[in-house]
Amino acid sequence: MKEPVAYVAELTAWFRSHARPDQAIAMSAYMKNRYPFLGIKTPERNLLLKAFVQAQGKPENEQHLEQVVKLLWAQPEREFQNVAMSFLDTHGKRTEESRIQLLESLIVDKSWWDTVDFLAGNAAGSYLAHYPEQIEFYPEQWILSDNLWLRRSAILYQLGYKQLTNEERLFRFIRLCRHEKEFFIAKAIGWALRQYARIKPDAVRAFAANESLQPLSKREALKHLTQSR
Repeated sequence: MKEPVAYVAELTAWFRSHARPDQAIAMSAYMKNRYPFLGIKTPERNLLLKAFVQAQGKPENEQHLEQVVKLLWAQPEREFQNVAMSFLDTHGKRTEESRIQLLESLIVDKSWWDTVDFLAGNAAGSYLAHYPEQIEFYPEQWILSDNLWLRRSAILYQLGYKQLTNEERLFRFIRLCRHEKEFFIAKAIGWALRQYARIKPDAVRAFAANESLQPLSKREALKHLTQSR
């Protein structure tokens, strides 16, 4: 693989040569016009990235990966943040202990649900399963942060843990944020509880009955439980 700067320069040029301005407007509107788009939808984006990696290789080590991800994250078009997350996903099983610092920085930069939900529920969740000793220094601090995306990440990082979910921590984090009317927090609480209800339905029913949750959170938490009755 070329040096990260040259590698990303070629990658961004490759993607920009396939821009679809006719699709970009609608894609940006879907994201509340927070970010510009090239107009490349997910299936085509994945094919373009696959072709580029076959020709140019992929990041060879953690240092190269971090540099590539940061350079892509700095690009204005949203497709490049998605490409960066694809690289993180590909290297997920070879996570090094230092990666959590990168993930935290990405969570708070160009934040919106489309990046944060992957970074929290996938990347950080996988990382923290490998390095549970870091939970004290990251999710336990995130939940107390003034940054709503860090709080959302603390609530969501256990989404894929199933039977390994730390119930005490999940419920405690939710109690700390249950009063918030912020949509992305209330929705995250409902989502996390709904996922956990697949494993411990009675625990979620009891929690929802005994805690003063926002209506959105409670509705989302009990959605499948109510439908199954």
